[in-house]
Amino acid sequence: MSDRDSWISNLGFVLAAVGGAAGLGNIWRFPWLTAGNGGSAFLIVYLLVVVGIGVPGLLAEFVLGRCGRQTPTAALRSLTGSRWGSWLGAFNVLTTLVILSFYSVVGGWILRYTLVSPVGTYFGQPQQYFGTMSFGLEAVAFHLLFLGIVAAIVFFGISNGIERVSKVMLPGVVIILLGLAVWTATQPGTAAGYAFYLSFDAEYLAANFLSVIGPAAGQALFTLSLGAGVMLTYASYLDDNASLPRDTLVIAVSNTFIGVLAGLVVIPLLFSQGVDPGQGGPGALFVALATAFATLPGGELVATAFFVTVLMAAVTSGISLLETPVATLVDSFGVPRRRATVLVTVLLAATGSGLALTSSVFQFVSGTLADLMLTVGLFAFTVIVGWLLRGDALAEFRAGTDRFEWLAKPWLLTVSWVLPVVVLFLLTNTLASLAGISVGLGGRVIIAVIGTVALAVVVRNGSRSDRLSSH
Repeated sequence: MSDRDSWISNLGFVLAAVGGAAGLGNIWRFPWLTAGNGGSAFLIVYLLVVVGIGVPGLLAEFVLGRCGRQTPTAALRSLTGSRWGSWLGAFNVLTTLVILSFYSVVGGWILRYTLVSPVGTYFGQPQQYFGTMSFGLEAVAFHLLFLGIVAAIVFFGISNGIERVSKVMLPGVVIILLGLAVWTATQPGTAAGYAFYLSFDAEYLAANFLSVIGPAAGQALFTLSLGAGVMLTYASYLDDNASLPRDTLVIAVSNTFIGVLAGLVVIPLLFSQGVDPGQGGPGALFVALATAFATLPGGELVATAFFVTVLMAAVTSGISLLETPVATLVDSFGVPRRRATVLVTVLLAATGSGLALTSSVFQFVSGTLADLMLTVGLFAFTVIVGWLLRGDALAEFRAGTDRFEWLAKPWLLTVSWVLPVVVLFLLTNTLASLAGISVGLGGRVIIAVIGTVALAVVVRNGSRSDRLSSH
């Protein structure tokens, strides 16, 4: 294996990880999912999922990364002592490729809006403008341009590329969003937006819990980049002095703060202009906000600041997704980084171009398929950490930290039992909805519990057999 790059500082790792998580999931996906799923009802479920699943799940992925010291395929093969670890790692790499394929298409949309916002090109007919540019040859061109920007950063490695860019872009995202949130609060008619977003609606949640929990959980996994091996890869470059529990808390809190902050900009602004925040689905950020910008004094300046912010967030997330397949070629196959970057970028240029031409496939890949793949990946990570590594996982948790020592065993218990059951419940919920099968809440819980126990036993026995046969 070639000499591996590393982070210049722990701060660089934290900023890069927050930047990798706090991207389009926070600013593009979060507002329209929140608006379309009951506003505050979605927000409270999302926050609970982040705390209950996201934080321990992110820490589990960090543990795998630093313990394995390699990218998903090699790390999981080594840690599990089993061939299926390699297949799981390959699945994680495939997940990053699938996500970045549609991610770069949306990144191309944002890049285009950033370039034309100073003159308000789309202000007159926002729906028609988005419909014209979102899919087709022009969308392909901007997808390729965005992908080229991301690839250029990854091309120069961890310390000279990703860390340096993240140290500039992430603070820029936060500063501009804070300014926009303060400015939004001064606009007339925002009270209804704040009420919709922040006033807890228990009645709506009780009536729509099963329909809200799926998107909320998918959003939590998507925005924290869980289940794809992205955070595993980033943590593989860490030294033993870094406190994984501390870094996990900082990253999760920072990422959630950016998402909630984006909601405080987008949703009240739409309400202030009488625009339905739930309209448009994936295009809501572009169509609905364009309608609002067009009616505001200085709308061109506000629009430019907003889309510059979204573009920076998209780039920081894009580089984290691209790093996993690139680093896999470097670590597992000895391909030089620059050549690996070019090879993966060419592949993504082709797959992303296909999605940029077909809206129906794009919507399936960016929604259902991405959520399913992330959920499967996270479930596998929790099983490995909770049922295979256990003692090694606890040692990795404790390395570099004294303050969080007392949390080690409760965390492992959560990863061993709570997370697998909850994640399998979410997976069952999604698959039942896709198949049109009616399974009650109790039935889904039973399936999740039995499935977790059965799979844990199979994994432990299978791993033990593989280790015995290798001796």
